[in-house]
Amino acid sequence: MSNKRDYYEILGVAKSASAAEIKKAYRKQAVKYHPDKNPGDKEAEEKFKEAAEAYEVLSDDNKRARYDQYGHAGMGGAAGGGGFGGGGMNMEDIFSQFGDIFGGGGFGGFGGGFGGQSRGPRRMKGSDLRIRVKLNLEEMVNGCEKKVKVKRFKQAPGVTAKTCPTCNGSGQQVRVTNTILGQMQTATTCGTCQGVGKVADKIPSGANNQGLIKEEETIDLQIPAGAREGIQLQVRGKGNDAPFDGIPGDLLVVIEEEEHDALKRDGNNLHYDLYISMPDAILGSSQEVPTVNGKVKIKIDKGTQSGKVLRLKGQGLVDLNGYGKGDLFVHVNIWTPTNLSKEQEAFFEKMRDDSHFSPEPSKNEKSFFERVKDMFQ
Repeated sequence: MSNKRDYYEILGVAKSASAAEIKKAYRKQAVKYHPDKNPGDKEAEEKFKEAAEAYEVLSDDNKRARYDQYGHAGMGGAAGGGGFGGGGMNMEDIFSQFGDIFGGGGFGGFGGGFGGQSRGPRRMKGSDLRIRVKLNLEEMVNGCEKKVKVKRFKQAPGVTAKTCPTCNGSGQQVRVTNTILGQMQTATTCGTCQGVGKVADKIPSGANNQGLIKEEETIDLQIPAGAREGIQLQVRGKGNDAPFDGIPGDLLVVIEEEEHDALKRDGNNLHYDLYISMPDAILGSSQEVPTVNGKVKIKIDKGTQSGKVLRLKGQGLVDLNGYGKGDLFVHVNIWTPTNLSKEQEAFFEKMRDDSHFSPEPSKNEKSFFERVKDMFQ
């Protein structure tokens, strides 16, 4: 049996209350128990959260109907699955979800936010940079090291900063507005310093108004084995610098694949089309096939049929999630000559009615679709 209070009781409304009445009741409770009006009062804080939970359910038609039918048991232990739920509600979540309850003034605005405390100046992060790097199949399979040249903003030598005159170093601008509930105070990021609390004082020649200068830098990239088209690698701290000892951005490296002249990639697997002559298919032979790390010899059995697929295990790409390596599939194709001499044509003319040359697929011979199915299992 739940020991939670009834949501209608929390807001002080009847079960038949309209949406407008519920919103008005919640606004009244929120103002009464807002943390900025009751600093350090844990009981008021809990009632503030309790009212937000009740409103989160009763303001949603579907959740309200479920609550009316099943009570708290129908809420799954949370506020109707609304994202923050019962006892573990987070104040920032409440402010962000119901921030427009007073019509756009900022819900946490009695004193600049929860508890009336200002966040103070923040450390700005520099912007990220994105580059593209092409890899051949060998580099993708084995991994490699690449050196790339990147132009990035860096803090210019000799730049100095001073306290922002607009926010006096707080990083915030405070505004007071009059509402039906009295004066509301909101804090926004300072537009002059972007919340840093500092502005440039002495700017060296060639630098921008934030004291940053663009320079080219050579960066070593470690490309892991198994990298492939579209993967994005992150090199921390190698993006643009932020002004005034902020946090540098990151370098985002997008991998592009150079097409191999013989091997085709499909996920972690590789595919190769091998063409053999009729005599080799009939009598059997030894053939060389390319792999990423050189050529290997494979055996072609007597009587090999066109379309047969041979699997070279572990000759594909390393799986980035640690699930081993892919394979190399060799697709055997029998090459039919088109420029036979008259003597050769005469030989095959004699063989036309020979039973040994008549197609006789056995039950052991798999269809094309069966071979494709086996290839991906």
